[in-house]
Amino acid sequence: MNGNTTHRFSNAAILAVANVDASQIVTSAELDERLAPTLKRVGLRPGLLERLAGIKSRRWWEEGTTFVDGAATAAAKAIGESGVDPANIGLMVNTSVSRVHLEPATAVAVHHAVGLPTSCQNFDITNACLGFVNGMELAASMIDGGFVDYALVVDGEDARPVQEATIEKLLRPETTARDVLSQFATLTLGSGAAAMVLGRADHHPEGHRIVAGVSRAGTEHHELCIGDNGVMETDLKGLLDAGLALSTELWNEAAPEFGWGAGMDRYIIHQVSQVHTDALCKALEIDPTLVPRSFPERGNIGPVSVPFTLATQSDTLSGGDRVLLMGIGSGLNASVLELVW
Repeated sequence: MNGNTTHRFSNAAILAVANVDASQIVTSAELDERLAPTLKRVGLRPGLLERLAGIKSRRWWEEGTTFVDGAATAAAKAIGESGVDPANIGLMVNTSVSRVHLEPATAVAVHHAVGLPTSCQNFDITNACLGFVNGMELAASMIDGGFVDYALVVDGEDARPVQEATIEKLLRPETTARDVLSQFATLTLGSGAAAMVLGRADHHPEGHRIVAGVSRAGTEHHELCIGDNGVMETDLKGLLDAGLALSTELWNEAAPEFGWGAGMDRYIIHQVSQVHTDALCKALEIDPTLVPRSFPERGNIGPVSVPFTLATQSDTLSGGDRVLLMGIGSGLNASVLELVW
């Protein structure tokens, strides 16, 4: 069957969402400077990252600090803000794309670092940049189903290894302009962490209700962006065009049912670039003034982007505000998750 997948939630709420910045600021001008010999040789002007993507800087973790440390710090922060006793957290989902080992799961390192109880089930969910939203949906479903009273979703991302490897590769004498453009998206990435505590809405009337999630798959496009710790190659135009088409199909089917076309107070869109954000707002007829943007200073932090940006907006939202979390993940998949603040 073709169409959207829709899930409605009855008793799950966000109790706290927190973000953590990586401490080292790396400007796009610095990356241009490092790549200057190649850019000059292949005839590309410096400044593409800021001029085209709208990204002025991104963050890296300092040497000795890992994305697991960042995820654990964000988790501790979110737990503290929620007021929930860590002993009562029954589920922890890690959604990081970044990983050092194939096994064990990154979740076990975060679980240990946070000091969660032995009764807290923990595992990884990965789905490119949609991982955190998928983790929220799973946690909300388990809360609705009565499996757990409290859940923690975490994510830490580290762009430094793949960006360092990409710069080294692009400085080789055989690099062409096409090589630079195919790996352009790698240089838009950033590092950071975020975490969220969810619980039962009937026990926490102060919480922010999770209303419904809608997703749609376009997996015929699974080769448009492929990456690992050493390289990420992207068909920039193909990915943009296919992502917009998939999102529009999802939106046209779901927006009339949920009333998303009007009456929304904030759209938290996955932070890719200026081009992607403007194009999505235009395609879906979303008011761009209701779309906060964290990518200019922090780049694309992968699955961290949506919760990170939501955390920056939490103090500006009022009770009853309608919020959409929106994203497109390599593969392709598109998702929208509605909240009532």
